Amino acid sequence: MAVRPPNRSRLKPGWPVLRRLFGKVSSAGGTATGRVIHDYFHRKAHAQGYTLSHSQQRVIDCMAQRASTLPGSSARTLPGLYLHGAVGRGKSWLLDGFFQALPIAEKQRLHFHQFFAQLHQGMFRHRDQPDALAATLDELLLDCRVLCFDEFHVHDIGDAMLIARLFKALFHRGILLMVTSNYPPEGLLPNPLYHARFKPVIDLINARMQVMEVGGPHDYRSQARTHAQQLFTQGHYVWPATLAQRQALNLPEPDAPAIALPVGTRHLPARFCEGRTVGFTFGDLCDHPTAVMDYLELCRRFDHWVIDELPDLADCSIAAQQRFINLVDVLYDQDKHLVLLGQRSLQESLGGDAIDLARTRSRLGQLVKVRGVG
Repeated sequence: MAVRPPNRSRLKPGWPVLRRLFGKVSSAGGTATGRVIHDYFHRKAHAQGYTLSHSQQRVIDCMAQRASTLPGSSARTLPGLYLHGAVGRGKSWLLDGFFQALPIAEKQRLHFHQFFAQLHQGMFRHRDQPDALAATLDELLLDCRVLCFDEFHVHDIGDAMLIARLFKALFHRGILLMVTSNYPPEGLLPNPLYHARFKPVIDLINARMQVMEVGGPHDYRSQARTHAQQLFTQGHYVWPATLAQRQALNLPEPDAPAIALPVGTRHLPARFCEGRTVGFTFGDLCDHPTAVMDYLELCRRFDHWVIDELPDLADCSIAAQQRFINLVDVLYDQDKHLVLLGQRSLQESLGGDAIDLARTRSRLGQLVKVRGVG
């Protein structure tokens, strides 16, 4: 029997309240929601020509269980899900599928870089509030019940301390947290100088979330498939970036003078800027102290990116390697078209010691390779 909440105008129904009420009518609705998750993944895998691995199927079962339990439960008692594993094993694919199939409106899916940048900005705006973190979460999350974080990692002790406060606040608010990471909880913040200080957060994750490895022998990103809906994978890696190659692809000539591009309250050097297309050298973005917030701001303004003069990353500082990793993460997550130019093959250029480079290699490996003859 339908239930109408009292004292509500017919012209302004309280949809979030209605959804919660209808979700509690019977357990049959929850079971149906679980079937929706299973059916969605099987249709999606079939359409893309994938065979679900055993570990992926286990994760889908857990996701379906949470989806079926969520309508009639408080997420305070519902454990989150922490998915980890090597690059290209389908973690983001699983998270995106769960988010798309989950039939509730009070949900958000964010790349962790993006959310953390917004968190810093919000806490600065609310710095005069008694609890700047709480005020910022009120602003960012509204009535969110399910929060999906993709590519979660921790390398900085300052960030780690804020993440500790963030996770405690999210669990206290009863938000169902779904996370992907290349690392198991014990592998977060691996720097031995700081790892022990992050141990309470690792213990909190293990206590409040179900930790599952997404394994399997295949790197799905390395398989040649059609990514018709994904702009990033339609980009190019061009080497050795000859003048003929540049002219054939209508790319800027080398050694273009720098132009000052306003980004926030400062200016960054760029080599090309026209409409929704922007061009930089690697050094412009990675040899100087740029940040994820800069890349996100640029992504709001530009859809097509040209990054020239990719060096051998093994010759770069760890800081420059990490900025490049962050940049590729943002471009991939924001689904921007990228043309990357270097003097050597991509495999030869992506050496280095930064611990997240495996993810960068996997993502850039999806670009179309354009090799010149001279």
